[in-house]
Amino acid sequence: MKRRHSFPSAALATAICSSAAFGAPTLMAPLDVPQPTSSLVMAASDCYAVGQAVAAQQGGTLAKASQSQRGGQTVCVIVVLVPGKDGQRPRRAEIVVPLS
Repeated sequence: MKRRHSFPSAALATAICSSAAFGAPTLMAPLDVPQPTSSLVMAASDCYAVGQAVAAQQGGTLAKASQSQRGGQTVCVIVVLVPGKDGQRPRRAEIVVPLS
């Protein structure tokens, strides 16, 4: 047995689309998107930059860079994939760097 779906808001959607097509103002309110705190974004950016530098020093590829609290200190936990020798699979190296 097939179900038939009816959308009561189809008329409203058609009205909104047609008003937008003809340049009439729509009834949609702007979205209020919360802004992230600058310190959190800055720390995440710093950990990524630190991770890129550590990966370059190790000769590997940055797999993950995250911020963490260890011993009451803010640190960056960096995961680098270092190429294996003689065709072996890459090895995973985790490096903890204090965030200063």
